[in-house]
Amino acid sequence: MSERILNVQDMTMDFGGLRAVNHVNITMDRGEIIALIGPNGAGKTTFFNCVTGVYTPTGGDVFINPPGEDERSIKGQKPSRIATQGLARTFQNIRLFGNMTVLENVMIGRHSRLKAGIAGALLRNRKTREEEEQVIHDSYEILKRIGLEQYVNDLARNLPYGAQRRLEIARALATEPFMLLLDEPAAGMNPQETKNLESLIKRIRDTENVSIFLIEHDMSLVMSLSERIYVMDYGKLIATGSPEEVKNNPDVIKAYLGEEVSA
Repeated sequence: MSERILNVQDMTMDFGGLRAVNHVNITMDRGEIIALIGPNGAGKTTFFNCVTGVYTPTGGDVFINPPGEDERSIKGQKPSRIATQGLARTFQNIRLFGNMTVLENVMIGRHSRLKAGIAGALLRNRKTREEEEQVIHDSYEILKRIGLEQYVNDLARNLPYGAQRRLEIARALATEPFMLLLDEPAAGMNPQETKNLESLIKRIRDTENVSIFLIEHDMSLVMSLSERIYVMDYGKLIATGSPEEVKNNPDVIKAYLGEEVSA
């Protein structure tokens, strides 16, 4: 039996007189890869921002069910608090620390799991030093799993574009999430980089036990990866279903009229 890990109920987000998200209901089960697609300006990233605490929704609620814990609302919580509960995300625009090394970028993600407090950091006791050594080890292991270990000491800004995208995913995984939200992870990638990304996302789901929720404009990637797809237009959900059902839905076809049919 499937286990629900995300339950967004009647989410609404207003910016003044503009309703960017309009009574949206979305659910996700453990182990799924699902996608949210729609034309530019449909409200997809705003939805992600509401789920991850960047915005507090005007209405509705967001419930999560972390492994081994009870379902609870995360509406209105700060992004850092939501991240420690197991939701990690990437952004449309790469947000790496360009003047830090690849390893240091991942270590920043690991620090959300540190137990040493301010006193430990100041006193530099043995427990704190051991914990910091473990962070270095764990961060390097994540880079190996993502295929970036050869760049470990390089500055993040010097990485090839596709590797920078993968580094963002590695940093998100460093927070030990049970759900990973990817906002246009293939944006700007060439076909080979996109193919590598597809393999990486599948591997993360299968080997890291992380469920994947993505927004993406590459329809071929969406169709090959997703088990279920939600479609938004003007802030509203207009369709949901399997890739085949969504591709043949007349409301979806109508929403994309006048532009190339893509996510």
